[in-house]
Amino acid sequence: MFPFDVVLFDIGGVLLTNGWDHHERSIVIEQFKLDRDALESHHAKAFEAWERGELALEEYLDAVVFYEPRSFSREEFFAAVCAQSKELPNGALCILKELAASDKCRIGALNNEARETHEYRVKTFGLHNFFQQTFASCYMGIRKPDPKIYQRALGILGDSPERSLFIDDRLENVAAAAAVGMKAVRFTGEADLREQLRALDVL
Repeated sequence: MFPFDVVLFDIGGVLLTNGWDHHERSIVIEQFKLDRDALESHHAKAFEAWERGELALEEYLDAVVFYEPRSFSREEFFAAVCAQSKELPNGALCILKELAASDKCRIGALNNEARETHEYRVKTFGLHNFFQQTFASCYMGIRKPDPKIYQRALGILGDSPERSLFIDDRLENVAAAAAVGMKAVRFTGEADLREQLRALDVL
């Protein structure tokens, strides 16, 4: 019998580059010649609410960038944000595709991301072709590593923690999943993940 009923992947840092992390913000800050300290300060106050779905894109952009007149539009800025999303080098996208093709268990996502960037990334990279369930913080109203996001996902799935596998690149998120009883592995690269999944009889 296959060892898990469901395998849940983080997206940023596992399948794709991060959507709007420090590196991505640095590139966009330079592109638009923005004040780095000011943007980072405003971002720090607003991004968790945006990722929990409490702020819409327009509200986030108003709080972080467009609180004063700019020479560029919101559409131009958000297009630059989206342009930072790429397939992660040495990432797990090929493993996701293999597991989905095997049809041995359900495949899903459990990630922290704002609705607008999440939906852009899922559509652009065709992730909806592989995920049967998607648990994004913007829909769940909770962010990892809050244990409630894992518990709610399991409740919706109807699966027991021990029959659920979670893959994430951040240690605190892996530890939180393990604390609620899930099998959780930390992603550090494709080869290492393949080795861990073979040890678990997943591949």
